[in-house]
Amino acid sequence: MLQNLTLGQYYPGESSIHRLDPRTKLCGALALMAVLIWVKTLPLFFFMLAAIAVLVRISGVPLRLPLNNLKAFRLILIITFAAHACFTPGEAVIIAGYTVPGPSWEGMFQGVVFSLRLMVIMLIAALLMLTTAPLDISDGIERLLKPLERFGLPAHELAMMMVIALRFIPTLVEEADRLQKAQAARGADFTGNPIRRVRKMTALLVPLMLSAFRRAEDLAVAMESRCYRGGTGRTQFRVMALARNDYVAIAAVTTLLFLSAAANSLEHIGGLF
Repeated sequence: MLQNLTLGQYYPGESSIHRLDPRTKLCGALALMAVLIWVKTLPLFFFMLAAIAVLVRISGVPLRLPLNNLKAFRLILIITFAAHACFTPGEAVIIAGYTVPGPSWEGMFQGVVFSLRLMVIMLIAALLMLTTAPLDISDGIERLLKPLERFGLPAHELAMMMVIALRFIPTLVEEADRLQKAQAARGADFTGNPIRRVRKMTALLVPLMLSAFRRAEDLAVAMESRCYRGGTGRTQFRVMALARNDYVAIAAVTTLLFLSAAANSLEHIGGLF
């Protein structure tokens, strides 16, 4: 399951999506994720899935890479749907005159909504990571948080920590896979039902944490040896500036947010009558 995770990986390219300013992509992704929290219109979710598919096509990123994140988190999606289907009160599910114990129609609808919401958020995050280099993400976050420095927020250090954390995700996934194969070669059994597999995976936590601490120490020594002292007095080689494609992307995201708000309001008004 961990091998399918692509979060934190970057897929090099020269598409218009890759060339967008990282601030545009970060703000657009966060705005879409925020609006998805309160949207409950199923056609809008499918429209966003279609829009993401078009963006993936434009970016030149293989479709399997963002879809691998859904495969990695499929257990969470299944649990989310089952929990809402079984614990949301409503009309019982009757099929061919037989009442299915547990789920309700309202619960199944809520399960589909929440599962689609998680899927779209995961795909947006995956597309953002795959089309934006880690250093660009760091610079974009730092520039966005720059106005908060007057209130004492360490924008550079916070952006650096976030990017390092994201960059270490693929490394830790690869290390976990290597440890799992090493323990399997020594007789460990990681097969069986999902609950048994999760219990067996706990044996990887101790060596994985030790490896993470060792890598963090090596990174700290490497940064200190290069005289890294934080963001004070540091300059940037590349100056960020919004281009025409950025304004087009901002207009598209704004239009999508407006349509989402309008569709959600119409559905709410329709429900009142």
